[in-house]
Amino acid sequence: MPHTLDADAVRTWCGLALDALGRARADIDAINVYPVADGDTGTNLYLTVESAARAVDAAFDGHATSAAASRPTLADVVRAMAHGALIGARGNSGTILAQLLRGMADVLADGPPEADPGAGEADGLRRALRRAVDLAYLAVAHPVEGTVLTVAVAAAESAEAEQATGDATADVAAVARAAYEGARTALQATPGQLDVLARAGVVDAGGYGLVTVLGGLAQALSGEAPAALAPARPGRDALVPTGTGGQDLAGCSADDAPDGGPAFEVIYLLETDDTAVAALRERLDALGDSLVVVGGDGLWNVHVHVDDAGAAVEAGIQAGRPYRIRITHFDGAAIRKADPGGPDRTGPAIVLPDQSGAQGPAGGPRAERVPRAVVAVVPGDGLAALCAEAGATAVATRPGEPPASGELVEAVRRAHAREVVLLPNDTALHHTAAAAAAQSRTEGVRVAVIPTRSAVQGIAALAVHEPGRSFDEDVVAMTSAAGATRYAELAVAERQSWTMAGVCQAGDVLGMIDGDVAVIGSELAATAETVLDRMLASGGEMVTLVLGAGLPDEVAERLERHVREGHFAVDTVVYHGGQPTAPLIIGIE
Repeated sequence: MPHTLDADAVRTWCGLALDALGRARADIDAINVYPVADGDTGTNLYLTVESAARAVDAAFDGHATSAAASRPTLADVVRAMAHGALIGARGNSGTILAQLLRGMADVLADGPPEADPGAGEADGLRRALRRAVDLAYLAVAHPVEGTVLTVAVAAAESAEAEQATGDATADVAAVARAAYEGARTALQATPGQLDVLARAGVVDAGGYGLVTVLGGLAQALSGEAPAALAPARPGRDALVPTGTGGQDLAGCSADDAPDGGPAFEVIYLLETDDTAVAALRERLDALGDSLVVVGGDGLWNVHVHVDDAGAAVEAGIQAGRPYRIRITHFDGAAIRKADPGGPDRTGPAIVLPDQSGAQGPAGGPRAERVPRAVVAVVPGDGLAALCAEAGATAVATRPGEPPASGELVEAVRRAHAREVVLLPNDTALHHTAAAAAAQSRTEGVRVAVIPTRSAVQGIAALAVHEPGRSFDEDVVAMTSAAGATRYAELAVAERQSWTMAGVCQAGDVLGMIDGDVAVIGSELAATAETVLDRMLASGGEMVTLVLGAGLPDEVAERLERHVREGHFAVDTVVYHGGQPTAPLIIGIE
């Protein structure tokens, strides 16, 4: 349904944008050739928007749990979105996107201008997009046409043109759609503005990501999915550079940027007086290129490509207090992030490459990396303990709070292995797991994500895990075991709703097979028996029952007896998973 530009619309926008970037992440990574062909733009944009979306969710949760139990305002949510993007910004394009969101938040949070208090939402969105462009150009030391900045300008101009055709109460959804269409058209022209894109036969990766984000905004406000993006690879002969002679706006040859540029990407958050930022920009600009400094009000996100990474960090120390420092070598071997732990630390701690595991952050001995490990996302303490017994690193989920990609990256680090198999165990976490895997690979870890959709598929995969065989063989075996495991879950309906099995009422027991409601019942054990019979009708040798928190053992005993009496030669194994949401999870192998 169409939506006004309010707090709920912003939350919907963040969710749609994150989902769309998750689907497009690999494609955007594949076309990433400028300013450095390091294949991570899609991942960086996903991580940036993920941080923004989580900040928005936190704003809603904070108001819901407050004494007043109020709902957040538009100003609350857009400020949270901008702050979340700022602290989570990754890479050149992610940092620019964070500044674009900050510019939009500045306008949307302030409301209509004093000179025109009756201005409508459409006018607010138009002014927000223009402010976003202005701030982004100020943040980039040497803007280059044919990049995400060009696409952002087209979005703002198209929004202004749409607004000019109506009155002060013009449809805000129409303005959002116009911004998307303008950005989409501009994206296809980027190879004609930047010769490195034309040679590769691709559009700008950062611009592609921005169009994807704007598509989420248009859908959130209009209730309709926007027109699909054109191919990201229009072909090398589709467009040729014109009018620039192969020079970017900084006077440097775009031909040289991907191949002969600086060796390191340096990113850090910086707490400093805003007056110190101008001197910091000047110093970093002299050290390297791709300089983007975004933020304000005492907190800044600094991004630069340099040959002397230490000098870039020292510049931050002189300007203020840098933290969450991340240094990445463009040959793919990361100098992994150093997080001084927030404002209590007085200086950065750079962790040098540790491919052998021979040296820790302070230069002392560190345990050798194990050859291989498994990281599994699980919904309960019992399953977490089961994974730990099997030698896996468990990431326990909380009700309504799925883990962010950063949590999965930290789990991969804790596993301290050269090779890691990641089991998301939830369809909704596949994009998050993919982003975490991409991030971990920059730190020198070989990661494979097995697209498990349920904890029982993860259990099946873990059961056949053998660290002694080759990584590829192990991944294939685990993937096969997971794929051969059908899964079901029982839940209690919270409200009346239409389902694949008919209309359910609040309090009904729902039996979901492979994600779809297949059985509606009034009693849990009886519904579970019906689910088991349906699943076992197509065969099976092993039934796995994972009991949720508070489910009595008598239910498991009844189901074991039902399988034993009704299905010959089928074994049953029971685990106390302790998951708080689903009373029972079933697996059939």
